Amino acid sequence: MFKKIVSTLLAGVMVFSLAACGASDAGSVSTGSGEAGGSSQAADGDYTQITYAFVTFNTVPDDTSDVEEALNEITREKIGVEVHLMPLSIADYTQQVSLAVQNGEIDLFHTLGDLGNSIASDMCYDITDMIDEDAPETKALFEEEWLKTTMQDGRLYAIPTLKPFALQPMLLYRKDIAAELGLDMDSVKSAEDLTAIFAQVKEAHPEMTPLAPVSQGDSGLTRWIPEIDWLGDSFAAPGGCLQGDNMTVTSYYDLPDFEKYAALVRDWYKNDYIMKDAATTTSAAAELMSSGSYFAYSASYSYPLEDTAASLSAPSGYELGAIALGEAYLDTSSMNAVAQVVASTSENPDAALKFLNLTYTDADVINTMLYGIEGRDYVKNDDGTVSYPEGQDAATVPYTAQLSCGVLGNFFIQWPLEGSGSEESLKWEDEQNHNAPQSPAMGFTFDASSVQTQYTAVSNVIQQYLPGIACGSVDTESALAEFRQALKDAGYDEIMAEKQSQLDTWLKAQ
Repeated sequence: MFKKIVSTLLAGVMVFSLAACGASDAGSVSTGSGEAGGSSQAADGDYTQITYAFVTFNTVPDDTSDVEEALNEITREKIGVEVHLMPLSIADYTQQVSLAVQNGEIDLFHTLGDLGNSIASDMCYDITDMIDEDAPETKALFEEEWLKTTMQDGRLYAIPTLKPFALQPMLLYRKDIAAELGLDMDSVKSAEDLTAIFAQVKEAHPEMTPLAPVSQGDSGLTRWIPEIDWLGDSFAAPGGCLQGDNMTVTSYYDLPDFEKYAALVRDWYKNDYIMKDAATTTSAAAELMSSGSYFAYSASYSYPLEDTAASLSAPSGYELGAIALGEAYLDTSSMNAVAQVVASTSENPDAALKFLNLTYTDADVINTMLYGIEGRDYVKNDDGTVSYPEGQDAATVPYTAQLSCGVLGNFFIQWPLEGSGSEESLKWEDEQNHNAPQSPAMGFTFDASSVQTQYTAVSNVIQQYLPGIACGSVDTESALAEFRQALKDAGYDEIMAEKQSQLDTWLKAQ
């Protein structure tokens, strides 16, 4: 699968790949769109304006105008376009993007595990007939099978973020605390093994909370359940799933594993092993870890353990270690969960797609979006890595979206943070994409258009119940019973039945 990327982009180049960014000394890849872009520029010298909404796990900056101007110095000449950036926090992202699309306020956004619903909600512009003209270089980076994951009924509605796809559940932890207490982190093979570790941390440091949420309402619980195919959704969105080789669409919240891990987190909550406000906090893991009050958090990454830990150490403020809490697993959502979309209400879809093309092919464009202004927000090192200016970090520079490296554009032309990544990392990531266990429903995409009413109702139920259950702040048994009944009342069974019907039809055609 990676042959096109390697031959086109990375041949003979040292590539650093990490939980945040990858890099190439080759710099920008020629887009060939300089002449074509001239059509976007009006005769009087004005430029087509577009707005790009994206999630940031760093602090949302108050002012992005300097970064926008640095971008526009490139894009005016290459494609006749000026971009306005709209970085949004993870807690607000989905709702704000939906409203912005409805109001015609944005031209570009990306999905977060909800592509099928975005297509069914008519949020995505059909770019099938545009990509050859406006983004041919980006199209050439993808295998045909990859692009099929963002299609529906043979039409292309998004472009996957180009990155390693096989996600592995991990625990990121403070190495100084582990060393101080002599914790045997290598003995941890699953979430159940963490209870004894957390107990030792709490006993030695009663002022510290062992586990921080990775984001609001997300303890990491859903990442520990093996071999899940979301069938176009995610743990945060409605819809049934598959587990392993069983091709019967099942409620995720009825799985024995879900109930087991929900009970586990509930026990942690009772013992003060997890942040008490995990279900409602608007702070992300890096910010919480940098406070010094937390030992660890759990998330999924598609990069080697050491690279992941190294790249997340700087924004967390402490040297981190990483251990695996399960195996990587590939399904369609692995590729299309984070996909770049031209908004259906965009008045300038061609200009938007041309800019999107640059985020996959122009290293200066994508890295300016991620790192900001050189000298002010970051320093470029001789070895091609970047670091924060002396005396500064991710929390103090005026702008950084560094933690969005795996969310935007092309990972393989993004610069790595100092001290992370290696040439071997790309090989590891390639092997993961080829060798990780794969869902038997790989390639199936769900059309949710016939159950949109149910999706809305079920989504509201999930938002109401899931954060408390996943973070242990409610009684597991009673809350799960109430949650499951509320899902049924909202039409969850109808969504699963429609998924099963479409899946059966898809299987017969294989």
